Amino acid sequence: MTSSGQDEPMKLQLYSYHRSSCSFRVRIALNLKGFDYEYKPINLFKGEQKNPEFLKLNPIGYVPALVDGDIVIADSFAIIMYLEEKYPQHPLLPRDLEKRAINYQAANIVSASMQPLQNLDVVNYIEEKVGPDAIIPWVEKHLGKGFAALEKLLKNHAGKYATGDDVFLADLFLAPQIRGSMKRFNFDMTPYPLLARLHEAYMQVPAIQDALPEKQPDYPST
Repeated sequence: MTSSGQDEPMKLQLYSYHRSSCSFRVRIALNLKGFDYEYKPINLFKGEQKNPEFLKLNPIGYVPALVDGDIVIADSFAIIMYLEEKYPQHPLLPRDLEKRAINYQAANIVSASMQPLQNLDVVNYIEEKVGPDAIIPWVEKHLGKGFAALEKLLKNHAGKYATGDDVFLADLFLAPQIRGSMKRFNFDMTPYPLLARLHEAYMQVPAIQDALPEKQPDYPST
């Protein structure tokens, strides 16, 4: 599969970890754009993100990181926007400016106000400084606040997906966040019927199915 309508095929490289929701977002974007990319696993639990070789790509030591020829981009939001601006196939943003703004807002709620507060570094810090019993109340507080805001934000904009009947930017952030919250923390989505419905719709989208953690080459076999 070629990178776009260009003459020569291009192989992007994605440094990813199967369970990382940030990597999950980018995998969905790459699938929607139609890329056959090279998967470069970085095991967060083994500390591979701290290796000097990887830190040259992303000095903050997080996944994902994308290599496109001589260009290196880290941070999932930056990667997705780079892909959107460089490769026009399957647009990830709607033309309508209001809906586009809603997509930005939803993506930011997830990427700034939810996911960072439940990532591995934060959870490990809470366990170390406060105790393991503090993890679930902490996570549930911040997930609940974020999901409540998203439920209200999308109420008048959702169609089959978050802002209509096409998968856009907001969906790339919502799909991994909702699924990860349910799988990792057994979070109850019953109070958020719109988001629960979106989750069901996401699990039927091939580009999302192929980006699932268990479909990745670094997913544990046992």
